[in-house]
Amino acid sequence: MSFEWPWQYNFPPFFTLQPNVDTRQKQLAAWCSLALSYCRHRKLYTLDVLEAQESPLFNNKKISRKLSVEAIQIIFEELRKKGNLEWMDKNKSRCLIMWRRPEEWGKLIYQWVSKSGMTNSVFTLYELSNGDDTETEEFHGLEEGMLLRSLQALQTEGRAEIITMDDGKGVKFF
Repeated sequence: MSFEWPWQYNFPPFFTLQPNVDTRQKQLAAWCSLALSYCRHRKLYTLDVLEAQESPLFNNKKISRKLSVEAIQIIFEELRKKGNLEWMDKNKSRCLIMWRRPEEWGKLIYQWVSKSGMTNSVFTLYELSNGDDTETEEFHGLEEGMLLRSLQALQTEGRAEIITMDDGKGVKFF
């Protein structure tokens, strides 16, 4: 399934931050929505600012428009304020993009565990994110860092316990 770009993506001024405050707020909201949708579609969890500038997300070759690094950082800062992004380094060059928050992932994982009758079972992290049993689930392929955050949220709720196993980490669900 191909990604469906919003109409603004083919509108050249969309790639230049607008000076009018109201227009800029709408533009930033549209960029935030587009970034989250694109990352969700491509199952992207981490982004590098410089690499992102060259990606189709911020570089529309069809109309020869590319968003500046400064504009990308402003959009990423908006996403951070909304709780959808965390910087991975002090230079703000790499980020964790959360098109679904850890608590939401945890809820999805726990729903699957419950409907599969797997409460009181132990899983390795690999089994959860890459196992045959989870292939049809939305959390299949979830990056390990986000998976751990999701499980920590479930642990806080008393629904799971993260455990150390011989070959890494695992989780027991209650």
